[in-house]
Amino acid sequence: MFGKMGGMKMRRWVKYVVWIGIVLLIGVAGYFSFFHQSEAEANTINVGIMAGSEQEQAIWNEVAKTAKDKYGLNVKFQTFTDYSQPNNALTNGDIDVNAYQNYPFLDNWNEVHHTDIVPVGDTVIEPMRIYSNQFKSVNDISNGTSIAVPNDTNNESRALHVLQSAGLIKLNPKKTFTTVKDITSNPKNLKIKEVDASQTPRLLNSTGASVVNGNFAESSNLSPKKAIYTPPFTKDSHKWVNFIASTKKNKNDKQIKELVKAYQTEKTAKLIKKESGINQQAAWNLKFK
Repeated sequence: MFGKMGGMKMRRWVKYVVWIGIVLLIGVAGYFSFFHQSEAEANTINVGIMAGSEQEQAIWNEVAKTAKDKYGLNVKFQTFTDYSQPNNALTNGDIDVNAYQNYPFLDNWNEVHHTDIVPVGDTVIEPMRIYSNQFKSVNDISNGTSIAVPNDTNNESRALHVLQSAGLIKLNPKKTFTTVKDITSNPKNLKIKEVDASQTPRLLNSTGASVVNGNFAESSNLSPKKAIYTPPFTKDSHKWVNFIASTKKNKNDKQIKELVKAYQTEKTAKLIKKESGINQQAAWNLKFK
C-alpha cells in the first residue's frame, strides 16, 4: 500500500515538474520573441512614397536593402495616391519620413498648414520639359499657339518658369508662385491652358505644346529626346529637387540619417539612371551653377 501511495506521489511530482518546465519554456520563448520583436520594431523606419511608379519602388527597394545590409535598418513603405496625404501622415506620426516633394511645395505646405516639416536629404530632380507634336523647336512656335501647363500651384509656377527659360514669356520676378496673371510679357500671344498635370501629355494632339512633368512623361512613354525644350540646370533649379522630409524635431534622428546615407550612394544613382533614364537625375551631387 505504501509502495503504491509513494509511486502515485512520485508520478504527481514528476508531472508537476514537467508542467513547471513547460511553463518556464513558454515564458522564456515568449520573452525572447518579444525581445526580438521589440528590437526589430526599434530598428524600423516607415517611409511614405507616392503609389503608381514601378521605377520609384524599384529604387526604394534597393535603398531598403542597402539600409538593412549596412545599418541593420528595416525600411517599411506606406504608399499614397494623393499629394496631401504624405505630409499629413508625417505630421500625425503615422510615418517617420516621406519622399515626394520639392522645396516650393513644402514651403507652401508649411505656410498653409502651420507645420514644421523639413528636408533632410536630396533625392532626385525631374526635369520639366516642353513637348510638341506640331513644332520641332520652341523657335517654331507660332503666334497664338495654345500651350498646356499643370494647374496646381507648385507645378504651374514651375511650368511658367520653363516657358520663361525658353524665351517665350516673361514673369513677375517678385512672385514665389506664379500664375498666368503674373506674365508680364507674351510677345507671341500664347494661350496658356491650365489643366491637371496628368492631362498635359494627352493634350499634345489638341494643343500646340505641353509642359510636362518627368513622371507623367515617363508614364505616357514620352521620350525626353523628343522634347523641344529642356531647361538647363541653374542655381535656381535646386528648388525643384525632391527630397526626403521629416518633422523638425526628428531631423537629427540616427535612423533618418542612416536612411539618407543609404539613399545617397553611387549604387542608387546608377539605378536611378537605369530605371528612369533622363526623366530623373540623382540630385545630391548635382552642381547648380
